[in-house]
Amino acid sequence: MKVLVTGASGYLGGRLCHALLRHGHSVRAFVRRTSDLSSLPTLSDGVPLELSYGDVTDYPSLLAACSGCQVVFHAAALVEPWLPDPSKFVSVNVGGLKNVIRAYKETDVIETIIYTSSFFALGSTDGYTADESQMHSAKFFCTEYEKSKAIADKIALEASNEGVPIVAVYPGVIYGPGKVTAGNVVARLIVERFNGRLPGYIGHGSDKFSFSHVDDVVDGHILALDKGKTGERYLLTGENASFMQVFDIAAAITNTKRPFFNIPLFLINLYGWISVLFCRITGKLPLISPPTVRVLSHEWAYSCEKAKRELGYKPRSLKEGLEEILPWLKKLGLIKY
Repeated sequence: MKVLVTGASGYLGGRLCHALLRHGHSVRAFVRRTSDLSSLPTLSDGVPLELSYGDVTDYPSLLAACSGCQVVFHAAALVEPWLPDPSKFVSVNVGGLKNVIRAYKETDVIETIIYTSSFFALGSTDGYTADESQMHSAKFFCTEYEKSKAIADKIALEASNEGVPIVAVYPGVIYGPGKVTAGNVVARLIVERFNGRLPGYIGHGSDKFSFSHVDDVVDGHILALDKGKTGERYLLTGENASFMQVFDIAAAITNTKRPFFNIPLFLINLYGWISVLFCRITGKLPLISPPTVRVLSHEWAYSCEKAKRELGYKPRSLKEGLEEILPWLKKLGLIKY
């Protein structure tokens, strides 16, 4: 099949392109002129990869990229907990999806859209584990990113009800080898932890998140293409665990000491405000911001039983994933142990 991948230069998109090529698909990678293409297969390798330049917010360029493609993996998203200009979340995460749907309606070749949503689109799960039936209450949003993904999720559902062939997938907290970006927050926190900049647990550290290894999420996307049903939603999540467990497992794997105290959230929030101030001066986006602290004060635990049952999705354990990412970070020279 001829496949278009939006967000192909991103953390998830790059690995998705590699996997699609391995599965025998011809891939058109939709990237911006300014994108870092280091995560994509090199064209000199003779792989059936084609680059198409543009932006999901620029409809003509997206429409041109869709030409001749039977499948669109819409993985493009602005993944940050905070930005100086929050309107960008809507233009990219909401406007980009609207443009993909519009392109489907104005072409006669697209057969399936695999839309990469987010666990944030379903809302927090304080005290319970949610499944695909949960809809975001829209009463409160921790971040503008969460708000934009919740709005886009409803647009995807409405389009599906109108007959647009969308299969929506919802990754958890994605981690694993690859780019150490905002989309790989576990790797970033491990780097901070092992370099002494994060000496303790974050808050009380016991709130659960659903952790998804990036390669499991990639496999889930391809399974959604092969076995997913149009109009259905599939959680591509993994083990539900706390960041305290992440740090403790990392300490056990590396034979290093575990943190011995908790950093109160109000101190992390103060640090977040200071980081935001520095961002406005330097332009460098902060690792921690007040919206991040709001996220950390809630639980985000989900069940992927539907994806296991209907798609054959097989997520690895958190321990298995960390046993891979820690030596990788060490090899890159980002951590020592």
